[in-house]
Amino acid sequence: MSLGKDTLLRIDLGKPDEPNQVELGRKDEARVYKMFLDHTGSHLLIALNTSECLYLNRSVQKVRALSRWKGHLIESVGWNKFLGSETNTGPILVGTAQGQICEAEISVSEGSLFSTNPDQYFRQVYTLEEESGPAPVCCLEIERGIEGKFFIIATTQKRLFQFVGKVPEGTEQQGFGSIFAMHADHLPSFREFPASFGFSEIAFYTPKLRSNPRSFAWMMGNGVLYGTLDYSRPDSILSDERVWVYPSDIDITVNKPISIVLTQFHFLLLLPDGVKAVCTLNGQIVFQDLFLEKFGILTRMIKDPTVQQIWIHTEKVVFRYHVQRESRDVWKMYMNMNKFDLAKEYCKDRPECLDIVLAKEAEHCFQNKRYLDSAKCYALTQSYFEEIALKFIEAKQEEALMEFLIKKLSNLKPSEKTQTTLLTTWLTELYLNWLGILEGDPSKRNLYLDTREKFRTFLGSPKNKDCLFNNRASIYELLASHGDTEHMVYFAVIMQDYERVVAHHCQHDEYDEALSVLSRHRDEKLFYKFSPVLIQHIPKKVVDAWISMGSRLDARNLIPALVNYSQSASTQQINEAIRYMEFCVYQLEETQQAIHNYLLSLYALCRPDSLLSYLEQAGTNPNRIHYDLKYALRLCAEHGHHRACVHIYKVMELYEEAVDLALQVDVDLAKSCADLPEDDEELRKKLWLKIARHVVQEEKDVKKAMACLSSCALLKIEDVLPFFPDFVTIDHFKEAICNSLEDYNKHIEELKREMEEATHSAKRIREDIQEMRNKYGSVEPQEKCAACDFPLLNRPFYLFLCGHMFHYDCLLQAVFPNLPAYKQAKLEDLQKKLAAASQPSKGHHRPKDADTASLGKGQQSREQIKADIDDIVAAECVYCGELMIRSIDKPFIDPQKYEEEMQSWL
Repeated sequence: MSLGKDTLLRIDLGKPDEPNQVELGRKDEARVYKMFLDHTGSHLLIALNTSECLYLNRSVQKVRALSRWKGHLIESVGWNKFLGSETNTGPILVGTAQGQICEAEISVSEGSLFSTNPDQYFRQVYTLEEESGPAPVCCLEIERGIEGKFFIIATTQKRLFQFVGKVPEGTEQQGFGSIFAMHADHLPSFREFPASFGFSEIAFYTPKLRSNPRSFAWMMGNGVLYGTLDYSRPDSILSDERVWVYPSDIDITVNKPISIVLTQFHFLLLLPDGVKAVCTLNGQIVFQDLFLEKFGILTRMIKDPTVQQIWIHTEKVVFRYHVQRESRDVWKMYMNMNKFDLAKEYCKDRPECLDIVLAKEAEHCFQNKRYLDSAKCYALTQSYFEEIALKFIEAKQEEALMEFLIKKLSNLKPSEKTQTTLLTTWLTELYLNWLGILEGDPSKRNLYLDTREKFRTFLGSPKNKDCLFNNRASIYELLASHGDTEHMVYFAVIMQDYERVVAHHCQHDEYDEALSVLSRHRDEKLFYKFSPVLIQHIPKKVVDAWISMGSRLDARNLIPALVNYSQSASTQQINEAIRYMEFCVYQLEETQQAIHNYLLSLYALCRPDSLLSYLEQAGTNPNRIHYDLKYALRLCAEHGHHRACVHIYKVMELYEEAVDLALQVDVDLAKSCADLPEDDEELRKKLWLKIARHVVQEEKDVKKAMACLSSCALLKIEDVLPFFPDFVTIDHFKEAICNSLEDYNKHIEELKREMEEATHSAKRIREDIQEMRNKYGSVEPQEKCAACDFPLLNRPFYLFLCGHMFHYDCLLQAVFPNLPAYKQAKLEDLQKKLAAASQPSKGHHRPKDADTASLGKGQQSREQIKADIDDIVAAECVYCGELMIRSIDKPFIDPQKYEEEMQSWL
C-alpha cells in the first residue's frame, strides 16, 4: 500500500500485526501513479507521475530507481509467470501511456543489491494504435498454451489485441521480440468497441496458482466482454464471447466503472458508490454493496490470485471480501440453460437438487422425443414410478420403458426384494414381446440380435441371479407362454437347471445334445435319470460318457437302464453293456455283488468263452469272490455251461458234484477235480473210484481204467476189479496185479524191519532203567541247600543229577507257585493224605494180625503218596529244568510289591 507520496506499507497476511514501512526517499513533488506487484509478491514496480519508475524487492528495505525506464509513464505490466524467480523477473512486458509495449528484465544480485543496476535492459517491441493514433496500453497478460505457443493479450481504451506465436525452444530467456516481429507488417487480431470512458481493464479467472486462466472479462466503454479461454485455437484464445451491456443506472459519463474482478461464475464491477456482482451464466446482477461517503471515494479493486480474496480501497479504508459458496445456485442456472451435465456437477453433493435437475433433464429429453435418454434420467429420480411408467406406455415407447425399468432395477437395494421381483418379471415380459415383434421382421435382424443379446445379459446378470432363481417358475411360465424354447433352455442353463435342459433335448429327439449337457456338467443324478432313455438311441456314446465319468457313477444305479436295454437289444448292442460292466470290474475294481452278477448274466447270455475266463480269473477262494456262487451256478446250469458249473462246484468245495458233472464233459476235467481235496484221502479215493467206474462201465475202456490206477496212488487193482464184468480177459490186468503184489511184498518187508527196530529199542530202554536203579551220589557233611544256604543234612533233601541239592520244604516252596493250577490242587491233596497216613491209630483192641496187616497197608500207601509227591516236586531241578526257562520273562520284583521294595532302598 502507498500511504502517501513517500511511504509504502508492506503487510504479510500471515503476520498482520507486524507491518513493514518503507520510505521511497523522494524529496521532490513526485507522487505514486500506479503500483504493479507480481503474483509471487517478490517484485514491486512503482510508477511515478513524473514518468519515472522505482523497484522494490521483497527481501530488501530500500527502493531502487530504474534508470532505463525514465521518461515512460507506466500503465501496465505483463509479468512472466514461467521464468520469474525471487531475484529475477525474467523477460516482462511493460505498457506505457504513449502506446508503447516494451520488454524489460530486472535482476537483483544476491551478494550486493546495489552493486549493479537492477534493470538489465528496456527496449520497445511494439506500439499499439487506435484510429486516432497511439493509445495507452491499459492491460498486458502473457499466457503459454500447448506446444510452446505463447498468447499475449494487450488492451487499449477501445481495442483488445492478441499476439500469438512460438518462442524457439531454449530462447525463452531472450524475450518475446520474435512474437511481435511477426506482426510488424500487419496488425494483429483485435476486438474493437466504439464507446470509451478513457481506459479499460481486463480480468482473468485462474482456478489455482500456476495454472492457466480459464475465463476473462474485459471492462470497456460499451459494457463487459466476457467468455472463456481456449488454448487449442490457432489465432485467438477468446471463446464463447458475450457482452454484458451496462444497465441504465450505470452512466459511463457520470458513474463509470472503476475496476473489474472475475471469479468462477461472476464478475464484480467497482463503481463510485459501490460494488455490483454479475453472474456470467445469465448476465443477472446477483449482488450489490453500497459504501457510505464517510469512507471516501472508491479507488481500486483487485483480487489476490493466491487465496482468491478481493480487496477494495478508498483513500482512507481498505475492505476485504471473502467469496463463499459461490456455486451454490449455479446448478439452477445451468439447468435453466439446459446444460444438465454441468448442473449435475454442481449439485452432486445435494441429493434434493440433483433430483430436480434429473427430473428437468428427463422431461426435456421426453419433450424432444429422446425417450431412451429420458428413461435413464427418470430412473435416477424420486418421481412416482407409476406415473413415469404410464407416461412411456401412453407414448408407446416400450424400448424406453425397458430402459427405465432396467435402470430402476439396478438402483434398488438388496432388501427391496418385492420391487426387484416385480421389475424382473415385467422386464422379462417386455423383452419377450419385443423379441417376438422383431423376429418376424427380417429387415430388423440386427436389432433382433442386439436385443436378444441384451435379454441374455439381463438373464445372466449376477445381480438378478437370486431374484430369478427364487422366481424361476414364473419365468418358465412366461417363456413357455411365448413359445420361446430357445431362451427357456438358455435360462435353464443359467439357473443350472440341467434336468430341464436335458429333458427338453430328449423330447425333441436331440439325444446327442442331451448327452453333451450331461457330459459337460457331470451330474450323477441326471445320468441316472436320463440314461434309460439315451441308451436306447445312442448306446455307444452313452457308455463312453459313463466310462469318462469313472468312479463318480455308481454302476448299481445304471443296471436298471442296462437291463431294460439289453432285454430288447441285439447282441451287438448288448456288447456295449458288457463293455461298461468290464470297465467297472477290471478298471474301477468294483466289488459290488450286483455288478459281478449282472456281468455273469451277460456273459452267460452272449459270451460263454468270456464266462469261463472270468470265473477262472476270479479265483477259487470264496472269500475273495465277488459274485454270488449259488446264483452263478443256477445261471450256468440254465444256459448249459457245464464247464463253468464244474468250476463253481470246485470253488464251493462240492467235489463229488464237480466230478459227476465233469464226467459228462471230459474225463480229464474230472481227474483235475478229483485231486483237489488233498487233505482228505478217503474223499480223493472215492472220487477216483467214480472216475474208474465211469471209465469201466460207461466207456468200457480197460486201458483208461489202468491209467487211472497209475494217476492215483490211492487206488489198487483190487479196488477197480469189482467194476469189471465177470468174464474179462486177465491179460489186461496182468501188469497191474504184478505191481500190486510187489507193493504188498515191499510193505511186508518194511513192517518186519520196523518190528526189529522196535524190539531193539525196548531192550536198550530196559538196560537203561536197570542202570538208573543202581546209580547213586555222595553228599558231604558240609553241603548246603542251594535255596536257603543252610546245612543240607539237617532236614530231608533232594539230590539232582546236575549237582543241585535242596531241602524238601525249600524245593516245595520254589516249585509250588510255578505249577499249573491242577497240579497245585493235586499236590495239596497228596500232602493232606500223607499227613493223615502218618498219624498213629487210636484203637487199642485190634487183634495183632489185623494191626500188622493194617500197618503194612498204611506203609505201602505212604510210600505211594511220597512217590507221587516226588513226581510233582522233584520231576526236574528247579534251576536247570524247564521251569527256569518258562520264568525267564518274570520280573525279579513282583509288580505289586515294587513300591514297597523301592521304599525299602531309600
